[in-house]
Amino acid sequence: MPEAPAPGFDAAFAFAERLSREVGAMAGRLARFLAATPLVRETAVANGQAFLNTMVETTASIEEKFNCPVPLQAHPLDRLARALKFTPLEIDLLILAGMTHEHEGYASIMRSLNPRGEPYLSVGLAAQLFCQTLNERRELREILELGAAVTSGAFALSAEAPFFERNIIAAETLWPVMAGVDVWPPGLRPVTDPVFSAGLDDWLASAPIAAAKSALSSGELCLVLVTADSEAIAFERAGVLAKAAEVPVARIDFPGNPKPDAELLVGLHCIARGIAPVIKLAELEAQPSASQSSVFVPEFRGFPGPVVLCGRTGAVTPRGVRPIVTVAVDRIPAQSREIIWKEMLGELAGDATTLATRYQLESSAAAEVACDVRALAKLSRRAISLDDMADSVRTRLSLRPSAGLKLVRPAADWDQLVLPADRKSQLREALERLQHQSRVLDEWKFLTGRPGKWGVRMLFSGPPGTGKTLAAEVLARTLGVDLLAVDISRVVSKWIGETEKNLSEAFDAGERAQAVLLFDEADALFGKRTEISDAHDRYANLETAYLLSRMERFEGLAILSTNLRQNIDPAFVRRLEFIIDFDEPSAAERAALWRCHLPASAPLAADVDFKELAALYPIVGGMIRNAAVAAGFLAAANGPPLTRAHLVRAVRREYEKSGKAFPGEPADLHG
Repeated sequence: MPEAPAPGFDAAFAFAERLSREVGAMAGRLARFLAATPLVRETAVANGQAFLNTMVETTASIEEKFNCPVPLQAHPLDRLARALKFTPLEIDLLILAGMTHEHEGYASIMRSLNPRGEPYLSVGLAAQLFCQTLNERRELREILELGAAVTSGAFALSAEAPFFERNIIAAETLWPVMAGVDVWPPGLRPVTDPVFSAGLDDWLASAPIAAAKSALSSGELCLVLVTADSEAIAFERAGVLAKAAEVPVARIDFPGNPKPDAELLVGLHCIARGIAPVIKLAELEAQPSASQSSVFVPEFRGFPGPVVLCGRTGAVTPRGVRPIVTVAVDRIPAQSREIIWKEMLGELAGDATTLATRYQLESSAAAEVACDVRALAKLSRRAISLDDMADSVRTRLSLRPSAGLKLVRPAADWDQLVLPADRKSQLREALERLQHQSRVLDEWKFLTGRPGKWGVRMLFSGPPGTGKTLAAEVLARTLGVDLLAVDISRVVSKWIGETEKNLSEAFDAGERAQAVLLFDEADALFGKRTEISDAHDRYANLETAYLLSRMERFEGLAILSTNLRQNIDPAFVRRLEFIIDFDEPSAAERAALWRCHLPASAPLAADVDFKELAALYPIVGGMIRNAAVAAGFLAAANGPPLTRAHLVRAVRREYEKSGKAFPGEPADLHG
């Protein structure tokens, strides 16, 4: 990398002074040209000559008073010239083209000398200034068509004009950089968020990271490709990597469909500053074909040092001849996540294990959450709680669910879940598996090297209304996260490849939101694979295979819900840690459900008997809930209290809705 300025060096002042001297020297050349050329002595040209002479004198005066030498190769102009191998003529052209950005007087002169009356350097004026022979004109044309300054984007020729009437235009915002102003092109400004490396000591000490740090610090001409489950995580780790290598970088969130000159502008600005680009690759806005990479991957062909690209695993196809140093970002181990929470939120150090289990966040996200909960605790004048953490994480990781996804904030608790004791015990075991997987898998080394060892996958099977969705909500609330329900009817598509795309979005959203993922009526997605008789069967089986592999990589809690367990593909069943059957409730459980859904604040009449209702009407919890609510509205319309007659009438409606025969009313009930 280029030599850095010495300590105490005032770059902004020195850069501006150096550029003023260069411009002053070029102004002198232009003034001498105007004095010697047989141009028509128009007023504008004559005034321009006077202005140029004045600027030459002013520059000489500044040089005498404030001579602040710029260290070797530290000035942006020197860095560009050396790194891109500019010829002396290209340097002169760049200065002359940029003069219009230095002073409005220079822009006025260029306008008066431009055949189109535009405030830019024309090719014709450059030819008159620098070319005495036909051979020199040919060399000028070659430089303006194929030279390093043009191919690098330092300056460009305007289009749609005869060659010698075309304008030579300096790259956007490059001139102020050479004058010591730290400005970037719109849409390409670097991210300035702080970089946190808490909990990443082991990662930074690993062999692949050591190789990447060496490539960065030595300035090797290479591509450091950082990939992770999301672009954001890869981008953050690349920042940590650069910080550890003690290399100055520009971390740029590259647009999905960039302008044609975006890549060149980033390279120029990084060269001018003596820094390396760290690029976060965004997915293309237009849907690519299956044979294309899903992101635009810049090559930075002319960039003279290392380039860091950050993208999602499997979505980046590097191009070009740069040697590639690959950095694959794996999940942060539980012990490291505990370190993150202890460092970022010491007030809850005692709950670091719980936080590490619940929230698999990078250091920067944990720092943001810590800032939120501290501010809330200060405003509310109380101690920080785990509930505050859940609210902050929910807000920070909020997402706009795409079609087919519904984000639910869980409110149900264990008291509302009426199930046999052994079923509840299995649900709690699933939570314990999530809470203790770091000890069993990391410390005790169970399933070392096996895919799919992280996370928990469950199957809830049983008739509708038996509490499957409610159980998923209870688990999500216990974990302090949201429930992300997948609408199967909107995820499955008849178009080839579209179902996998929708499923990928669902899993990615679940990981970003740290949510419990629920696939309701999952047999539509996770059904048995068929014998291949046509192309549709082949692609349906590919969808099933994709689901198998993607579920193994999901590190949270994924729940499949089905009414027909026998329809689930055995390949999925083998990959499930828990299978829980939700049977129709017993009479005692139905009585508990009636008690649960008829709140204590409801004005119940003396003739309401939960055990009687449970014995007479063998219905599931969903129907009991609906009947209880409907009876409440009947009582409100007819006048309280809520009687047995209201409840029986509501139950009758539930039987009619389900197409079942109503068992009848209690023997002593009339009307």
